Amino acid sequence: MKESTLTQEEKEYFMREAIAEAKKAEAIREVPIGAVVVLNKQVIGRGHNLRETTQNATAHAEMIAIQEACEQVGSWRLEKAQLFVTLEPCPMCSGASMLSRIEEVYFGAYDPKGGTAGSLLNLLEDERFNHWSYVEAGILQEECGQLLTAFFRELRRIKKQKRKKD
Repeated sequence: MKESTLTQEEKEYFMREAIAEAKKAEAIREVPIGAVVVLNKQVIGRGHNLRETTQNATAHAEMIAIQEACEQVGSWRLEKAQLFVTLEPCPMCSGASMLSRIEEVYFGAYDPKGGTAGSLLNLLEDERFNHWSYVEAGILQEECGQLLTAFFRELRRIKKQKRKKD
């Protein structure tokens, strides 16, 4: 069984970096999800949700952070790296994490409708695959979840206001 290589303080520090990315998404009216890839206790990739901006279904925070990390190290292999993301990864992002050989995945809030790091299923720790990761959930969970809750509450308020005008 794999184990975490980071202290609780380090986990919270890097999750705060992912939260900062989520706030960048929120500032441009994207769903506030952020991610960072860490290697040797240094951030080597950053990403935030850009699906609406790019109209690209694959523009998830994790995908962008992984792509940037691969460019940074000059390889598709991110062995010994950690991924921090504010929301539990979806099937695509879990797959990208596995295929890039990320060793550890940390997330804040669970995604009961689309998460594949423990909610609906757990792709990342399935030892039937040739690569699997250590997974830890709930890092700054309340703060990560609150970002999403506040965002969708505001979205509903705006939609309700629009309906009243029409």
